[in-house]
Amino acid sequence: MSSQAPPPLVPFQHPGYLVRRKVFKLLGGAFHVFDPAGNVVLYSKQKAFKLKEDIRIYTGEDMGTEVLTIRTDQIIDLGATYHVHDSQQGGVRVGSLKRKGLKSMLRNEWVILDSSGQEVGIIQEDSVALALLRRLMVGWLLPQRYYGTIGNNPVSVFTRNFNPFISKISLDFSMDTQGQLDRRLGIAAVIMLLAIDGKQG
Repeated sequence: MSSQAPPPLVPFQHPGYLVRRKVFKLLGGAFHVFDPAGNVVLYSKQKAFKLKEDIRIYTGEDMGTEVLTIRTDQIIDLGATYHVHDSQQGGVRVGSLKRKGLKSMLRNEWVILDSSGQEVGIIQEDSVALALLRRLMVGWLLPQRYYGTIGNNPVSVFTRNFNPFISKISLDFSMDTQGQLDRRLGIAAVIMLLAIDGKQG
């Protein structure tokens, strides 16, 4: 009998998702990733008071099957790089996400890196003007959008609505008809957006 590579995990095959972060002030936070039908397909728990981020993503709340890890060797700062690894493929690096340091203080911006560390795309908050309004005024009154591009091609739109206790981001990959953005990286990017904002908030 010939061996065949396992098929891609179902959690990474959807054109859209909803990611919700519930905040527990002393214990950290929990992330639930829902598919278009409203089913939990991925789950992660973030520990509080960690200087170096190490987030593990599972197929459910029982945390029985780990599928991704997001790690950095740097103490959390404005320009840290976060590496995304596929636990189901022996920890192979899928790619990385690097926050654009001081730029992100005015307008959130992340660089998408491929598995070899080459820059291939960017995820950017919608506009400088709106970003400043969110930082200077009551941010939760203004929904936040991030646009992802690979080269000049749009590959994702993330829309965030604020709540004092639960932050939600809807992911739309439907425009990425060529599959240029690895869904594992896209989902990791949204979890990092929510996690880093939580550390800074």
